[in-house]
Amino acid sequence: MVDPETFVPEAIEEIEEAVDGHAVIALSGGVDSSTAATLAYEALGDRLTPVYVDTGLMRKGETEEVRETFGYVEGLRIVDARDRFLDALAGVTDPEEKRHVVGERFIREFETVANEVDADYLVQGTIYPDRIESEGTIKSHHNVGGLPDVVDFEGIVEPMRDLYKDEVREVARHLGLDEVVSERMPFPGPGLAVRIVGEVTDGKLRVAREANHVVEEELADHDPWQALAAVLGKATGVKGDNRVHGWVVAVRSVESRDGMTARAQDVDWETLQRIQSRITGENPNVARVLYDVTHKPPATIEYE
Repeated sequence: MVDPETFVPEAIEEIEEAVDGHAVIALSGGVDSSTAATLAYEALGDRLTPVYVDTGLMRKGETEEVRETFGYVEGLRIVDARDRFLDALAGVTDPEEKRHVVGERFIREFETVANEVDADYLVQGTIYPDRIESEGTIKSHHNVGGLPDVVDFEGIVEPMRDLYKDEVREVARHLGLDEVVSERMPFPGPGLAVRIVGEVTDGKLRVAREANHVVEEELADHDPWQALAAVLGKATGVKGDNRVHGWVVAVRSVESRDGMTARAQDVDWETLQRIQSRITGENPNVARVLYDVTHKPPATIEYE
């Protein structure tokens, strides 16, 4: 387990030595990027520009929450890139290709801001599981294996590249980050794109966003390591007196220490029924709700 007393000054020193000039940092509002941003700010001060990219693939209310939580940060850039991400993902159905498309689009957005503020370095909240899965054959993370071959930065700095998620949380607590950040449930960098099986469309995104909101609300008291809803495809259902061909939504809730392995959570029947009732009731285009009981391995936590 990491010792924050030792790690924090070493990480700050690493950033100071790596960045000769101005840097931008990828800020998503999650614990990884927020912890990296805090370390980078300690190292660089006004030579750091935080950048939050609204991809359109975010959780419900995510952009507003980031604006409220980090609005005090001088120089914070909030980039509306929703149309660009959706256009780039049009027609893409392969999971790995999705991750690469998202990774490249992110880098291009950061490069644009970097050119505007004359920054030559990018700081990221990459952690150890991101690297392990990307360097192996499991899946590419948008900020590691999903990066394009040509990147217009003099250097990419990843001060937490050797930490697991629970270690990042320890560092975040040591740095005094608010609990809403330090204990926040993980959310994938490619966002809802990897919670939609097949092509990402505006309609599927609306269903996925609302369903994920329901799941996070209803399972908050169960303290999952990660809980989510994924849009799988379509199936026949009945709404009122009418036959519908609606979306199938899978609910997943897991317990884990570091995300490398995970166990499907034993959620009581009453809670599951409440979740399905809300998802089908609040989303007229959803016909069925399933609960995923598969551990990791053999499954991954996310669907794509």
